[in-house]
Amino acid sequence: MNTRHFTSGSAAVLAAALLLSACGTGTSSSGDSGDGSSKQGGGNEVISSYAPGERKQLREISGKTLEGKPLDLADYKGHVVVVNLWGSNCGPCRAEAPNLVKVAKETEAEGVRFVGINTRDPSREAAIRFEEEYGVSYPSLYDQMGRIVLKLPRGSVNPQTIPSTIFLDGSGRLAARALVPLSERDLRGVLRPLIAEQKKA
Repeated sequence: MNTRHFTSGSAAVLAAALLLSACGTGTSSSGDSGDGSSKQGGGNEVISSYAPGERKQLREISGKTLEGKPLDLADYKGHVVVVNLWGSNCGPCRAEAPNLVKVAKETEAEGVRFVGINTRDPSREAAIRFEEEYGVSYPSLYDQMGRIVLKLPRGSVNPQTIPSTIFLDGSGRLAARALVPLSERDLRGVLRPLIAEQKKA
């Protein structure tokens, strides 16, 4: 193909197609245990929690938000943080969004902070419309090329699949991860012990 005729519009279409192909198709897990761990049918672990001694410290995760403002996860130290990977053209991300929004509001007074990473999305404008549609009030880093996602601890998420969510303790360490869209129950099940742990710190 003559690359001179591969327009920016064609590139956007290709990027959108890649985003859709990477979008997860799993369903939310149906239950939670006291430590926030859940398993999906077939024994595939989809939500994993880590004991304090097993938690990995994150590398520097920073960048610009969808609105072009600087954001550094290090500024959230002392808070339990939920980091959700999403894309505006991802159906499961849309199904999950109301749950994230609701639990973010419910847990804010308890010191929980939510941050999104909008990854491989060809358009800031489309991502901002997504946030407006679902009433997302917390910020999202814009990660069009997927570079920020690659800085997350190895094995914590699948860079090719969204949505995925990681949970950080008050020290900024990876305390739990989820590889499927999350229900309100899932979110609360993971957050309860982390909130209690942080209150004791």
